[in-house]
Amino acid sequence: MRVHHFNCGTMRPIGGKLVDGRPGLLRRATLVCHCMLVETGTGLTLIETGMGSPTVTDAARWLGPRFLRTSNPVTDEKETALSRIRALGFDPADVRDIVLTHLDLDHAGGLVDFPQARVHVYDKELDAYRAGNPRYRDVQFRHGPQWKSYADAGDSWFGLDAVRELDGVEGVALVPLAGHTAGHAGVAVDTGSGWVLNAGDAYFFHREIDAEPYCPPGLAMFERRVQTLPGPRRENQRRLRELRRDHADEVTVFASHDLTDFVRLSERSTV
Repeated sequence: MRVHHFNCGTMRPIGGKLVDGRPGLLRRATLVCHCMLVETGTGLTLIETGMGSPTVTDAARWLGPRFLRTSNPVTDEKETALSRIRALGFDPADVRDIVLTHLDLDHAGGLVDFPQARVHVYDKELDAYRAGNPRYRDVQFRHGPQWKSYADAGDSWFGLDAVRELDGVEGVALVPLAGHTAGHAGVAVDTGSGWVLNAGDAYFFHREIDAEPYCPPGLAMFERRVQTLPGPRRENQRRLRELRRDHADEVTVFASHDLTDFVRLSERSTV
């Protein structure tokens, strides 16, 4: 099993260290869209898709003016999942499965670039989109993704309940982490030498699941503003904190948009 880490969408909101925790206030912060490509015995599996190639040519339609104004995304073709996968020497058409933490525009915007792939997500997340939840951008799904959805039931995994192995996807499981959205999940990958857990937007800053949690105030305010279920979000952060405390030697946990986590993992490929 080999896992490749790459960024499929840099965002540059105002706020400097109030958002990304790095020195300097009078600058734009840097956030990423951390994706993984997993080489399995059954083909290529993409974990998250970033914002998608239409961001480069028609960002206003694809992402919406509000997101452009607040997040200031970098519209660079090299940062699309398509380009990242080609740069690794693979054909994007060989991506057979895509696994998503949730359906927000910066996680699912690239689905359109892989119309041949099955898309794995929790039932609750897909139901929220189909019910017309305005947080999801319908334009990103009009191509008709090949959905494969799941109830949040399954086996225990390192003390976290209701984990489900995915249909036909080797070594990948969904971990319920509701809060940011009702059907939000983490995506766990068994690399053969340990697990990697993409916790999505269950938290935003790498120190949030430390023993003494910290999140920059601007980012913490945004985290609260975009949450769907405050109680479950806080409870799942507590559970992730315990996971890191008790199983750090077996499970590497990261947040989708944290630059520090991405730098730490982006050069890592595991066989």
